[in-house]
Amino acid sequence: MRLSAMVSNTEAAELLRSIADLLDLQGEQFKPEAYRRAARSIESLPEPLSKYADRGELRAIPGIGEAISEKLTEFLATGRLGYLDQLRTEIPTGVVQLMRLPGIGPKTARRLWIEFRVESPSALRTAIDAGRLSGAKGFGERKIAQFREAAGARPAGARTPIAEAWPRAQRLVAAIRERLTGEERAEIAGSLRRCRETIGDVDLLVGSRRSTEVFDRVAQGPDVLDVLLRGDTKMTVVLEGGLQVDVRVVDLESYGAALVYFTGSKDHNVRLRTLAKDLGLKVNEYGVYRGERRIAGRTEYDVYDAIGLSWIPPEMREDRGEIDLATTDSVPQLVELADLRGDWHGRLAADATPDDLDRALAEARRRRLDYVGILVHGTDEEGHPAELPAETRQRLAVRRERRRPGEARVLVGGEFATVTNGEADREVDFRVLRAQGPPPPATQRLGTGWRLVSHLGPAPDDAAERERWEGWLAFAASHGLWIEVGPGPERLDSDGARELLRRGGAVHVATGFDRPPEDPTGPISLGFARRAWAKASDVGNALRLADLESPASARPGQDATMRSSARRARSATSGRTSIS
Repeated sequence: MRLSAMVSNTEAAELLRSIADLLDLQGEQFKPEAYRRAARSIESLPEPLSKYADRGELRAIPGIGEAISEKLTEFLATGRLGYLDQLRTEIPTGVVQLMRLPGIGPKTARRLWIEFRVESPSALRTAIDAGRLSGAKGFGERKIAQFREAAGARPAGARTPIAEAWPRAQRLVAAIRERLTGEERAEIAGSLRRCRETIGDVDLLVGSRRSTEVFDRVAQGPDVLDVLLRGDTKMTVVLEGGLQVDVRVVDLESYGAALVYFTGSKDHNVRLRTLAKDLGLKVNEYGVYRGERRIAGRTEYDVYDAIGLSWIPPEMREDRGEIDLATTDSVPQLVELADLRGDWHGRLAADATPDDLDRALAEARRRRLDYVGILVHGTDEEGHPAELPAETRQRLAVRRERRRPGEARVLVGGEFATVTNGEADREVDFRVLRAQGPPPPATQRLGTGWRLVSHLGPAPDDAAERERWEGWLAFAASHGLWIEVGPGPERLDSDGARELLRRGGAVHVATGFDRPPEDPTGPISLGFARRAWAKASDVGNALRLADLESPASARPGQDATMRSSARRARSATSGRTSIS
């Protein structure tokens, strides 16, 4: 059986460490270290773990015996592990959060949980304030003071949702660019550039020889609260809210190599170094070297080319098979901003005014969208009927009939919790199906105009909810409905989008035209789709409206190469091919 190449070595190692942490909390003596030893071995592998599994060589890896081998095989085959799911049901989530606070490891967290019934950081603060820890063996005044500080601190290894980190990082990098001249450059790197759903620290890279001027600007930058470190080439600052930012300044001759290195991922970089070594080369953050001579480093394209690879988009760099594709110049052409022709899920506030509508349409025009769909009635968060105010609906009807020059075509839609083709929805141009409760039966027939499934979030951990979630993916894929991808609890994340594409479905990329210009929904949604390896042919709102209105074309994927190429050619000078 050939196992999944979409699970990276880092993900597998993190899985084993999660098991070790939970076993620590259960009081196990020896098993936790066995799982951590196996995790360390996996991180040092020169090849993807899936290749060892395909060859039947998992147990040849140091530290991996029969039990761990069976668990890894299950994880590689399904992307889930029943043993870990079971452990999670046995330990309160708050206790795991408690263990990750600074200075509180698994043993102390277990003692707080078992002896004092402390099951979360907030419960720890309450216990300290009530004096319940005072006088306990090993918990002196100094230790309790450390607990109090830890309970109010950002947990070690805590990650920030990308929607929070994105605008802050963009503001800071924009402030740096204001001071750059000539060929000097500044870019976001790290997991934020790869569009991971959560971010540890933000990495910024600057190509310049004027580090003093760059760091002076960073210190006075937007949201900067404190400077933790300032050296010759690296500066670390903390933003309001506790997000840490590392800024590195490198010479332009090394800029491309540094951007590859600090973008990551770790697994991806390990594979690059292994390939380089096989060619008699060395690659690091300064360049690609043959002996002592640097042969590449100025651009990312040069770095990849020097080790026999085509350039790989940042969102793909997780060692999930992208390097194998790059060796044969087979990296897919991922969906780009220029491919998005419209948006079918424009949602205005329940009290939106006509001016709010005009602002949304102006934003759609600024984004060069050909068409926008705006919901005029549907359901609220509880599934109850909801509609736009009458005055706003009247303005919308006018804009629908009288399209201004250069403006997106306006369509009106309804969002429904059940499949219906009754009188209530005949006035709309399209329909959206809200993922509320279980999906309709697979035999359900849809009328015309149904476009997408809304309000389906990332894959849940609960087994029953996971089954319902997968049922919606299957229904959407089999009925030609798209599912929205993007940030937040009511859109698919990149893993969910990848699973939908695997099932033959298609995504809808939220553009954020109905939000303020600085809102990060659009670029993050596009990043998640690219992280799922989506091509333009996998995206519903990359289709032309004429294609959708034609009876012969109801789904994405038809003539996608021609459409994508034409779209990019049309906007070659518009700057709409980058998500950053």
